[in-house]
Amino acid sequence: MTLNGKNINLRVIRMDDAGFIVDLRKDIQKTKYLSQVKGTVKDQEQWISQYKIREKRLEEYYFIIESKAQKRLGLVRMYDFQDHSFCWGSWLIKDNAPKTTAIESALQIYEFAFYTLNFTQSHFDVRKGNDRVVAFHKRFGANIVDQNQADYFFNFERKDYIKIREKYKRYI
Repeated sequence: MTLNGKNINLRVIRMDDAGFIVDLRKDIQKTKYLSQVKGTVKDQEQWISQYKIREKRLEEYYFIIESKAQKRLGLVRMYDFQDHSFCWGSWLIKDNAPKTTAIESALQIYEFAFYTLNFTQSHFDVRKGNDRVVAFHKRFGANIVDQNQADYFFNFERKDYIKIREKYKRYI
């Protein structure tokens, strides 16, 4: 499955993405605010095999963010599907990716979740200290609904996305 965007696509991961995922997930600067990944490409391949079962059950999606020329630019996941809500994260983008990659990948996640999967809200957490990502989500209209020592917990509703979507329609 591929979600086609204006300048980028999101396509579900394949076994041959294991090396790219490991390389990106082991970049300490990029993953400072994510759970650390240990293991080898072989371990990642095993994880992908298990993930593919969840994907087939429509329980989770793990996407490679790629250019129209199919150059890998990053990663993003959708998971923890609840009645009307989904979580997304594990969002990593290579340093040399086009500047619009972040906004376009977020829009594609919301378009797919709200209009294809028919979720009415998103719930997600962001580590405290990850100020750029916190600011990104606030600009989008997400609300902090709780926090603990490590994380802010956000909700973002489809009705709020509908309002902000007009502002960012040039990226859709």
